[in-house]
Amino acid sequence: MTSDGTRHGAATPGGASERAARDTAPDAGLLTPVRAGTRVERLTSDTAWARAMLDAEAALARAQARAGLIPERAAALITRAAADLTVDPAGLARRARRSATPVVPLVTDLRAAAGEAAGFVHRGATSQDIVDSAAMLVSSRALAAITAGLEAAMRPLAALADRHRDTVMAARTLGQQAVPTTFGLKAAGWLAGLLRARDRLAALRLPAQLGGAAGTLAALVETAAMEPPSPAAGAPAPQARALALVDLFAEELGLATPQTPWHADRTVVGELGAALTGTAEALGKVATDVILLAQTEVGEVAEAAPGGSSAMPHKRNPALSVLVRSAALQVPVYAWPLGRSGEHERAAGAWQAEWAPLRECLRLTGGAAETAAELLAGLEVFPGRMRANLDLTGGRVVSERLAAHLPADELAELLRGDGPLRGPDDLLDPAAYLGAARELVDRVLAAYRDRRT
Repeated sequence: MTSDGTRHGAATPGGASERAARDTAPDAGLLTPVRAGTRVERLTSDTAWARAMLDAEAALARAQARAGLIPERAAALITRAAADLTVDPAGLARRARRSATPVVPLVTDLRAAAGEAAGFVHRGATSQDIVDSAAMLVSSRALAAITAGLEAAMRPLAALADRHRDTVMAARTLGQQAVPTTFGLKAAGWLAGLLRARDRLAALRLPAQLGGAAGTLAALVETAAMEPPSPAAGAPAPQARALALVDLFAEELGLATPQTPWHADRTVVGELGAALTGTAEALGKVATDVILLAQTEVGEVAEAAPGGSSAMPHKRNPALSVLVRSAALQVPVYAWPLGRSGEHERAAGAWQAEWAPLRECLRLTGGAAETAAELLAGLEVFPGRMRANLDLTGGRVVSERLAAHLPADELAELLRGDGPLRGPDDLLDPAAYLGAARELVDRVLAAYRDRRT
């Protein structure tokens, strides 16, 4: 007993359980090991998000200097201050509670660090400009990692499809053996799904965000009206200078230029969430099939590094596949709040609700891609077991073919008997009833190679 009458180790305020909670990193991935230690986890950490917001503030200052709206020295001081500023994410989050956005306390810190350039920090922008631009910057960096993971997964998949182009196995529909296929075609189907996912990610055009208080650029137009343009620029209207600034800001960030501010039009985020969902589900398809093919009673594939069990030493669990499938099931749930339309010129709650789910979508999809690459690089394939399983039906796996050659009553009588079917060997050979399986494999591999070049 302790001095206050509680048992040692009891979960009391200030006790061991509370100390453990304080000592644990908030985004360590304990309950989402699929992304633990992956590149995308680092790119989406609290520190990475804070750094992206500082990058956006620095990019805004540089763009304004290029547009002649603030002195170049001020932009240089702000850029240096943003690069050198050390952020305590937990402290920043606590300070953000008063304004519902981390930008307000972050701008306070940046102004304090910018010295004589403090008055030029965040000039003409609103908090959502910085958060949205930072979100697109974090997403862009994470998408590069996700795409790299997909490429790493597709290389062994293409090799599997090519190597097993003629490896006959049973196709399965509704959990039952259907007709013969090849493992090469199954692998090619997985590859085609990842190709579509990669192309969809590549087609995304993530835009910067800069609209000012309510999407009119009014403060920037006012600044442009007060600051004379350089003689070389002629005399453009203040509105034109403000619009040109948006282009420069996007260029500084390496993002697309938005046609208009999208504060309350969240289709950009919705499309990103949909693309991440599709990618996770394409990876999940691979993992689900591997789990089923690796079942003890099937045994047609196995992961190279089997996962152990805390209670059953004999088990060879498909642990990597389980992690990938778990991510695929979670991403659509996290994507649900993304892309919800906001009321009027800025949402109260819907926009803020995107931040954490978007990060989880990026993390889980990136973790699934990196884990799938590891899974596929070491996947073991057992053609002998595939053939043995194919023979379990005694030739009935080609009943569709027999139906094209035998009268219906004769086929029904043939299938009714026990034991192996008796009939012409050329009709009963599963390897002779593969349709265009080989050609479909070649088509997918050609598409894969074309995209690589």
